[in-house]
Amino acid sequence: MSLRIGIDIGSTTVKVVVLDEQNKLLFRSYERHYSKARERSVETLRSIRDKLAGQQVRMVITGSAGLGVAKAAGIDFVQEVYATAAAVNQYIPGTDAVIELGGEDAKIIFFGGALEERMNGSCAGGTGAFIDQMATLMNVSVNELDALSLKHEKIYPIASRCGVFAKSDIQPILNQGGRKEDVAASIFQAVVDQTVAGLTQGRQLKGKIVFLGGPLHFLMGLRERFVETLQLDGEHAIFPEDGDCFAGIGAALCASDYAEHPFDALLKKLEESVDHVGLVDTMPPLFTDPAEYDAFLARHNAMHPPEVDVSAYTGDAWLGIDAGSTTTKMALITNDGGLLYTYYHSNLGNPVAIVLEQLKEIYRLCGNRIAIRGAAVTGYGEDLIKNAFSCDAGLVETVAHYNAARHFNPDVDFIIDIGGQDMKCFKVRNGAVDSILLNEACSSGCGSFIETFAKALGYNIAEFAKLGLLAQHPVNLGSRCTVFMNSSVKQAQKDGASVEDISAGLSISIVKNAVYKVIRAASADDLGRHIVVQGGTFHNDAVLRAFEQELGRDVTRPTIAGIMGAFGAALAARDLRLDKSALLDAQALETFSHTARPATCNLCTNHCSLTVNTFDGGRRFLSGNRCSRPLGKEKAENPDLMNYKYKKLRAMQGKGNGSGVRGRIGIPFGLNMYENLPFWFAFFTRLNFEVVLSPESSRKLYLKGQHTIPSDTVCYPAKLLHGHVEALVDAGVDAVWYPCMSYNNDEGIGDNHYNCPVVAYYPELLAANVPALKQTRFLDPYVGLWRHKDFEKRVAQMMYDTFDIPKRETAAAARAAYEAYDAYVHDVRETGKQYIAYARAHDMPIIVACGRPYHIDPEINHGINDLITSFGFVLVTEDALSYLEGYAPRKVLNQWTFQSRMYNAARYVCTQPDMQVVQLVSFGCGTDAITTDEMRSILENGGKLYTQLKIDDISNLGAVKIRVRSLMAAMDARKHRDG
Repeated sequence: MSLRIGIDIGSTTVKVVVLDEQNKLLFRSYERHYSKARERSVETLRSIRDKLAGQQVRMVITGSAGLGVAKAAGIDFVQEVYATAAAVNQYIPGTDAVIELGGEDAKIIFFGGALEERMNGSCAGGTGAFIDQMATLMNVSVNELDALSLKHEKIYPIASRCGVFAKSDIQPILNQGGRKEDVAASIFQAVVDQTVAGLTQGRQLKGKIVFLGGPLHFLMGLRERFVETLQLDGEHAIFPEDGDCFAGIGAALCASDYAEHPFDALLKKLEESVDHVGLVDTMPPLFTDPAEYDAFLARHNAMHPPEVDVSAYTGDAWLGIDAGSTTTKMALITNDGGLLYTYYHSNLGNPVAIVLEQLKEIYRLCGNRIAIRGAAVTGYGEDLIKNAFSCDAGLVETVAHYNAARHFNPDVDFIIDIGGQDMKCFKVRNGAVDSILLNEACSSGCGSFIETFAKALGYNIAEFAKLGLLAQHPVNLGSRCTVFMNSSVKQAQKDGASVEDISAGLSISIVKNAVYKVIRAASADDLGRHIVVQGGTFHNDAVLRAFEQELGRDVTRPTIAGIMGAFGAALAARDLRLDKSALLDAQALETFSHTARPATCNLCTNHCSLTVNTFDGGRRFLSGNRCSRPLGKEKAENPDLMNYKYKKLRAMQGKGNGSGVRGRIGIPFGLNMYENLPFWFAFFTRLNFEVVLSPESSRKLYLKGQHTIPSDTVCYPAKLLHGHVEALVDAGVDAVWYPCMSYNNDEGIGDNHYNCPVVAYYPELLAANVPALKQTRFLDPYVGLWRHKDFEKRVAQMMYDTFDIPKRETAAAARAAYEAYDAYVHDVRETGKQYIAYARAHDMPIIVACGRPYHIDPEINHGINDLITSFGFVLVTEDALSYLEGYAPRKVLNQWTFQSRMYNAARYVCTQPDMQVVQLVSFGCGTDAITTDEMRSILENGGKLYTQLKIDDISNLGAVKIRVRSLMAAMDARKHRDG
């Protein structure tokens, strides 16, 4: 029998394996291919040519990127799941499941009976590429990340669905002084959660589990997190010695079924396939010739502030610091905006150390000649830097950017700022920032998007950007997420596109994402006439050119586009007109010290993950808190209807006015139970049942039910239900009541009154996916509360059949339940009225939180209501106002009760000068994709601001804070303008 060669070509690596007749490993290699998979395979085979030349061999290719190579070379191919299964069955019999993580793919293979495989679809969150991205973000190598993770003390919740979400979770932790060791372990935990939640899809991982693939082979920290999370012992967690090459070994085993060929002939076929190219979709060039580029440069370079020689200048100066998500920017200016000193650099996960070093340098340059009269700070790290260095003011970044833009173009009516992973767009009306758009969850239109590709192709960002300027055939890569784009770029490379064409294509793609996904512009006129672009990404001339081409108009890019936040902060410091700045002086900097340690606040159920920053002289700054209680101050108790409703509903458990003799009925406290609980509590207690509510939602409760969640894309409120019903089973209730409800009560304000499909039918999904429910009676009948007489008749029959309760008694309980529900609705409306009266008596602004009833759950909203009231607002909810407007036709089909309430509340807010709306949206909510656009349209047409807060299972309130503070700044600006 001849030698067998298996080649596993993955998304980022090539593995080559040679087996002898006894299945003994003679050769193995594991190499990154940097998108040149064919060339890498050929090089590896050439390195063993002297051993195999002239021999008859059997060769098979496998792997996610292997099929194209196999086809082009005419070499046999075997699907990777079969290859992996072949190796596992040969070397590790009795395996129950395989978890394999690759560069861009993750899969779980279940053995036992038929082979079943689950694989990540369109998202590379939780794979090797994700870990690479996170290591880059933290400015460490992957091996250093691994070493750090082994020294962790606590785990932060981090999203791993996508590198983008994860960055926005990690960045605030780092910016607020979180330890790198804890973040490193949290990244690995996110990978574990993503794999378990995303791929098991309700099937339990148990028995003997084999871990394969590069990341699990090389990273001990990742292994540790998997073993701990799945609670495996040494017998059940198997990490094979050649786990990184296992699919290659499997391919070599499968080669036994294929024909022999001379080794040299196979190598020749592979060598010839290297030049095989397909078709590429291209676009017109950015610049047709160098002369056009020169004219473009001349126009943009004219927009620059005066340069002032810091070594010759004498007088006053003002400092602006922008502690951004990935970079720190600083600007020292003169009274007329002249630049004395600027700084722009990655913050390397430690903004405090960077600012310290730069302040020392600034004081050295200033000597006795220049006096700093004011210092202001903006950006993600604003609070930390302001407290560390005793800056005079902090301002929200939207205002800082507007200050700077207005300095260059007083008529500015639209500002777009594209940073490393965030994008901010502000419309300016009548001299105030009027509406704010931030990229919700995707950074595919941001700078880190291009940077990721530049690094993957072996360039730094500046070189890579220049390559595309004069490319004649930019590749059309579409406007998609970073991970999808990865496969588009790889495909373009396979099809023979040059790096120049790819660079230009990516710049165009960034712009398309910004214009059509974030701004959602129908035309250039939607943006404005006087557009100022800023942010480091616009230093990239290719992106700037693509933006102008897409809009069909010229825009203003100041030469200091990358430091506009810092420049705007410096202008704000100047406008404070202080005699003396409180900024730490050169002497104080010499003794400056900073340490950070993690802590958990246990003063309420939020259990905020805090970072305690300690500075020299015993100064302390706490970050991560959502209220003032950890600071030793009492929580600001402004009227808050979300809180009022939550407490009122949580009290609806126990025996009520009944005796509880008929047993204990469990009600899961989630989704529409936040709407219908007053009804069911009255109904069951009147029938002498004791009502047992599931515990308050928490991260722990979510993890309890996580293994039974079949869909990773459903909203977080729905995912929580799995933990709620399991907790009720554990509580030993006699039955769990969770009916299906296609319709809600008809309030006469919409075209219909449906519940959304998730709310309506989730009980059926739980019945099919939560094995624990077999241990109790799970009652999930279809009920229609909106038809009173019909409901009364049907429920009476059902209670008679199920619990042998006389029909007359049930009918009376149903009537009492309707009265209780009406009383609850009346109470919410009356309390709303009182809160509004309180706000007006105390001259306080009112925020109307428009969302679903279950958005009042603190685990779902992450304490957003506390944050809003801490800024001095009174908070009411949409259901306290929706009845004040009648029915009105909408542009969209208005058939969902909860949405109808939001539309009506928004219409009412448009008639009230002291109210603004904040809309709460859950990630993964299909119906809200329509609602958000309709809400924006109602509010903007009514002259109001539109603020949307997206919430999921991760509690990073950084972006929420920016939105709320930006809303406050816009309200203040309007007040000054109108007052």
